[in-house]
Amino acid sequence: MNSQKWLSLNYFTFFFTWGVFLPYWTGWLITDKGLSVPAASIIMGAGMIARSLSMLIVFPIATKLYAISVVMRGMAIAALVTMLFYIPFESYTALFVITVLFSAIYPNLMPGMESSASVLIRAEKIHYGKSRSYGSLGYTIALVFVGGVTELFGIGSVLWIMIAGLVMMVASQWIAAPAKLSDKPKRKETSEGVSLKELFTSGSFGIVLVISILLQGAHASYYNYGYIFLDDLGINSFYIGLILNVAVIIEIAFFLKADALFSEFRPSTLFGLAAIGSTIRWVAIFLFPNVWVFILVQALHAVSFGFAHYAFIQYISSKLKASQIPTAQGMYSAFAMSLSVALLTFLGGYLYEIEPGAAFLGMLICTIPALILVAVTRQKFKY
Repeated sequence: MNSQKWLSLNYFTFFFTWGVFLPYWTGWLITDKGLSVPAASIIMGAGMIARSLSMLIVFPIATKLYAISVVMRGMAIAALVTMLFYIPFESYTALFVITVLFSAIYPNLMPGMESSASVLIRAEKIHYGKSRSYGSLGYTIALVFVGGVTELFGIGSVLWIMIAGLVMMVASQWIAAPAKLSDKPKRKETSEGVSLKELFTSGSFGIVLVISILLQGAHASYYNYGYIFLDDLGINSFYIGLILNVAVIIEIAFFLKADALFSEFRPSTLFGLAAIGSTIRWVAIFLFPNVWVFILVQALHAVSFGFAHYAFIQYISSKLKASQIPTAQGMYSAFAMSLSVALLTFLGGYLYEIEPGAAFLGMLICTIPALILVAVTRQKFKY
C-alpha cells in the first residue's frame, strides 16, 4: 500500500471513531448513564485536560523513543482495551476514571497521523487535503450511522459502535506503514529541550500556536452541546446525525480542494478568514435559535475549522525542521485541539444552563482576540 493510501485509510478509521466519540459521548453519558449536563461536562472537561497533557508530554516523548508507526499501533490497542472497561462499570467515579484514562490514550492517534502527514508531505510530496478528506468521510459516515442506529436501538448503542470502530482502527494499524514512519528517531535530532527552544525562538511559531488555540477552542460548545442543542429543539436522533453531517460534508469538499485552492495563501490570511467565519457562525446560532439557521451556518465549519487547521499544517510543513514536527504537532493537539476545548467546555456548560444559545455566543471570547492578533502580527512576523 502506498503512502497516500495508507494515510487515507488511517485518517478514515480514526475519524470514524472520532465521529462517534466527539459529538455523541456527552449525550450518551447524559441519556444512557443518567448524568446531568454539568456532571457530564465535568467528566468530559477532565478528559480533555488529560488529553491535552498526554499530547503535550506523552506523545512527544514516545515519538523520541519509538517510530511514529509503533506509537500509533500501541495507542490504538490501549484505547480499545480501555474502552472495554465501560461495559462492566456504571458509577460516576468509574465513568470519570475510565473517561480520563481513555482520553489520555486514544486522542494521541490524532497528532500521530498529523505528524505522519507532515513528514510524508516533505519526504514524498503527498497531497494532505486528499488524505485528510478521507478522515472527514469517516466522520460523516459515523454521524449518519450512529444517528440511524440510535433511532432504532437507543443511545446505549453508541458504546458498541465505538468498540466496533476501535477494532477496525486497530486492524488498520497492522498494515505496513511507509518506511519513513518506521524509522526509529535519531537521538541527536530529537532533544526535547533544543526542539522547544528552537520552536519558541523562531518568532512566528508562538503566535501561530496561540491563534490556533483560540480558533480551535471556539468549537467547544459546538462539539459538546451541538447534539443536545438540536435535541432540545425537538429534532430526533436520526435527523440530528444528518444535520451534524452538513458541516463534515462541507469539510470534505474543502480538504479535497484545499491543496489546489489555498496552498499559496499565507497562513495568516487563512487564520483571519477563520476568525471572521467563526464569529459569524456562533452569533447566528445565538440570535436565531432554530434548526434552519443551525443547518445554514454548518457550511461555515469549512472556514472556522478547515481554514484554521489547514493553515497550521501548511505552516509547520514549510517552516519547521522534520525533527521539530512531532513536538509542534503534539503542542497543537494538546493546546488547540484539547486544553482550550476542555476549558471552554466548562464555560459552555455553565452558559448552556442559563441559556442554550449563550453557550455558542460565549465562544466570541476566542474568535475576536484571534482576529485582532492576526491583524497586528501578520506583517511583523511574515507568516
